Amino acid sequence: MSIIMKKVITYGTFDLFHYGHLKILERAKKLGDYLIVGVSTDEFNKIKGKKSIYPFNHRAKIVESIRYVDKVIQEENWEQKIDDIKKYDVDIFVMGDDWKGKFDYLSNICKVIYLPRTPNIETTEIKIKCKE
Repeated sequence: MSIIMKKVITYGTFDLFHYGHLKILERAKKLGDYLIVGVSTDEFNKIKGKKSIYPFNHRAKIVESIRYVDKVIQEENWEQKIDDIKKYDVDIFVMGDDWKGKFDYLSNICKVIYLPRTPNIETTEIKIKCKE
């Protein structure tokens, strides 16, 4: 008899890891049994027009250490999401609701859920406050 696990996947940069990051990972994990997190590489962040404070390997190590996270993978491009969902046999794709509608095209291969963001917490705002 095999145990069927519900797998969840989400993606992010996870720079300057904060409470909002922790809450979305916690809520994503509650949707299933196994949470996979794609952390954006430095090269992919450049394509997205983002500059991280911490390099990929540091951000990935932080995310990997969170108890809700079962596996960390590299997010290298926009297109890999379909391949990752198929490769890891994912049941649920999760993103923050600031991405609402952007990944609906994945709903033909798994369930897509947009979780509300944690109010008043955003990495960009933290970076701005640090410069002040």
